[in-house]
Amino acid sequence: QVQLVESGGGSVQAGGSLRLSCVDSGFSSSDNAVGWFRQAPGKEREWVATIYRRSGGTYYADAVKGRFTISQDNAKNTVYLQMNSLKPEDTGMYYCAAGGLVFGGRWSGTPAYWGQGTQVTVSS
Repeated sequence: QVQLVESGGGSVQAGGSLRLSCVDSGFSSSDNAVGWFRQAPGKEREWVATIYRRSGGTYYADAVKGRFTISQDNAKNTVYLQMNSLKPEDTGMYYCAAGGLVFGGRWSGTPAYWGQGTQVTVSS
């Protein structure tokens, strides 16, 4: 059974940093892509970043490029999202996701597996 468990959210002031973690288990393929998504209140869920577990290839949404870094520790089955220079518009629930069809770092449709989410709040 696939499980994704996020942690690391919190409240910070604009310009601050947070590091989110996603521990995954139960995958049968070593080449799964793992992604981070976020959802702000009243808005649709949006893709943030993706990492391919075997190649280490990474992809970012334009809104976070240069500020966020996705990385992994395969020995710990953990994917991280380092978030720097945070802005109030980065506020939202952040989800780790995997499974489904991924092309060039982007999902075609909805990921098959989701974590429970971790809240990030950035105040101005």
